[in-house]
Amino acid sequence: MTGESAGLAWPSSPPPPAEAGWSWDLTTVAELPRVRAQLRRGLAAESRGDQEAADLDEAVVLAFDEMASNALRHGGGGVRARVQRTPDAWLIEVRDSAATRPPAPAVGRDPSQGGLGLYLIAEMADAHGWHLTEGQKSVWALLPRR
Repeated sequence: MTGESAGLAWPSSPPPPAEAGWSWDLTTVAELPRVRAQLRRGLAAESRGDQEAADLDEAVVLAFDEMASNALRHGGGGVRARVQRTPDAWLIEVRDSAATRPPAPAVGRDPSQGGLGLYLIAEMADAHGWHLTEGQKSVWALLPRR
């Protein structure tokens, strides 16, 4: 994955409105396995056994994990992650304290060294972006749901 179709920068724009969902205050990447399990259970309950929805839900978990781990590793603390429902998608939004550093996909790096998560999310998402809110950076992506 080279990222050409996703572009080198995420657009600066606020996310669309969404209904209440799940949210977590995160402090370490060690919390992510527990949070992923909670998210999977919540999405499975919403999907009610629909296999197509279950496949889409796994993409939501992957994007959530990439975005949350990026914020925890590079975001300067104060990480708040949430997943909310829109009429036809799941909105994943992760806030961190690195307000002066927009999301920056890896450029010119060997794929074996990692850093391609933002490209992957952009490819999977119906829309994605970032904006500043309440003194924090908010990175978001809309992933399809059934």
